[in-house]
Amino acid sequence: MRLLVTGAAGFIGSTYVRLVKDEHEVVVLDKLTYAGRRENLPDGVELVVGAIEDRELVLQLTEGVDAIVNFAAESHVDRSIADQNAFARTHVIGTSVLLDAVRQRGVGRYLQVSTDEVYGSIEEGSFTETSPLDPSSPYSATKAGGDLLVSAYAHTHGVEAVICRGSNNYGPRQYPEKLIPLCVLNALHGDTLPVYGDGRQVRNWLYVEDFCRGINVVLERGRPGEAYNVGGPDECENIEVVQRIIELTGGDESLIEYVEDRPGHDRRYSLASDKIRAELGWEAQVGFDDGVARTVDWYRDNEPWWEPIRSGEYREYYERQYGRSLL
Repeated sequence: MRLLVTGAAGFIGSTYVRLVKDEHEVVVLDKLTYAGRRENLPDGVELVVGAIEDRELVLQLTEGVDAIVNFAAESHVDRSIADQNAFARTHVIGTSVLLDAVRQRGVGRYLQVSTDEVYGSIEEGSFTETSPLDPSSPYSATKAGGDLLVSAYAHTHGVEAVICRGSNNYGPRQYPEKLIPLCVLNALHGDTLPVYGDGRQVRNWLYVEDFCRGINVVLERGRPGEAYNVGGPDECENIEVVQRIIELTGGDESLIEYVEDRPGHDRRYSLASDKIRAELGWEAQVGFDDGVARTVDWYRDNEPWWEPIRSGEYREYYERQYGRSLL
């Protein structure tokens, strides 16, 4: 197939492109915001710099395309709390533009990459695809808005659209505003590891390559108009994640610094993946202990990738967010 993959210079999207580049012709559309980087993409993949909200550009790029996989997103909850406008533009307006292009160009397949956060927080059990959407942050609310547009286009216009909702992803090339890469790099520098609130928030961790394999099987064989949850094999509290990173980096728990909790912080996410297992045969292959060890090793061995980030805009963001400078 000829694929248009949007937002693929970021963390999850670039992992997906690396997975499928040998079996499909791939064109990437990416705005190259702070978390999108050309060097994330493998050699030989065409990159067009632009926004999914640009109707003329999207129409141009979708001519002759067999499928669209939409990773384009503003992905950090903390940034959405500070300013939600970019999130609404990308997640809602951008999704609408892509769906219009699918109709006009007769694109055969559309996949929306989404998140467990659209369901909100759950104290016990796990969310299924029939659980109501109950987002808690501007990030998750705008992602839910995009998901609802996808479902509406599938229902109203017969667009062959599917949605893939992943749990918390981690792995190589993740921008270090997120918990795992932030703590790995801080620990390697002997810097403090900021932990929100009491650190007892529970997340369902999914290695990024497992999520991308799930996306691929949903693109190829998922039922049109359906959503599929792709959940990780392990749940643990944030403080347990931080403690494991300290062990792997040879640090000390004195580095942990509890900071003021995020406003409206969801307490627990959990996805049931029964549907994708039963219908499409997907299973997570990487457990958390193995995956986080691989992740720590990757950051330890790839200073040229992360050093420019820690010396640039990220330093200013970090100081605004945590009230202190990086070492």
